[in-house]
Parts: sequence; structure tokens; C-alpha cells
Amino acid sequence: MNVDGLPLSEFAFPGPLRDQLVAAILSGAKTSTSGLVLFYERENEPLPQVGLRSAVVDSQGRPVAVIELTEVRVVRLADVDLQHAVDEGEGFASVAQWRAGHEEFWHSAEVRAELGDPGFTVNDDTLVLAQRFRLVSAVTKL
Repeated sequence: MNVDGLPLSEFAFPGPLRDQLVAAILSGAKTSTSGLVLFYERENEPLPQVGLRSAVVDSQGRPVAVIELTEVRVVRLADVDLQHAVDEGEGFASVAQWRAGHEEFWHSAEVRAELGDPGFTVNDDTLVLAQRFRLVSAVTKL
């Protein structure tokens, strides 16, 4: 599948976590993802819309898959549901596990550096972009 012109989807930062998430997308285990609405607001970017196709990139920045958004919701962190957490494909068995894992990431030095806020934290009212997607195709390597 041709990925030219598609926006890029980068899951986490390059490294082991991204590699794990990309593998879960390619296996079909990961069909949802979560992000902070704050990132879109800071960049003055519109939220993605259902039907958007994007190229998933690996830790080396190479396109490895095309996904299509099938659902986009903005929810409070406290309102993320179990199905969304499970469908992230990271082995979460509860919303509490999902939240702990995501808070660890969102409170990481990398995220805080990207935000320019060394003390950044989330709370129950933090807005989360909960996205559901389908794997359109894996990108064949040349």
C-alpha cells in the first residue's frame, strides 16, 4: 500500500515501548490508543476525525502499517472505560492498570520535556483523546 501523503502516526517515543505498540498493531492486538487533548491544543491542531488514515512508523521512522480511525472520543481521564483500556493491547486487565501505565508515561521526563513543563501531571479532569482504529494493511518492505 502506498503511504505517500499520509500523515504519520507515532506511538510513544522511539524505543522499546514504540516497538511493543507497533508489534501489537501489526498483530491486531492493539485497536485503540489514548493521547492528551493538550498536545493538540498546544500545537493549535484540530483533533483527528473518523476515517482518517495514517502511516504508523517504527522506531527508525519507517512506515510499517496503515491504520484508519473508526472512533474518536474526548473523555475525562476518570471516564476512560475498560473496553478502551483492554483494546490498547498492552495487557491491561483493569482501568486502574491502564491509568497507572499511562500516568507513568505522561509523567515521564520525555513528555514533560516535550511540554516544557517539568512538573506536568494529569488528574481526573484531564481530557483524553480516546481513538479506536483498524489495521488497513501492513506496509510491505521493499
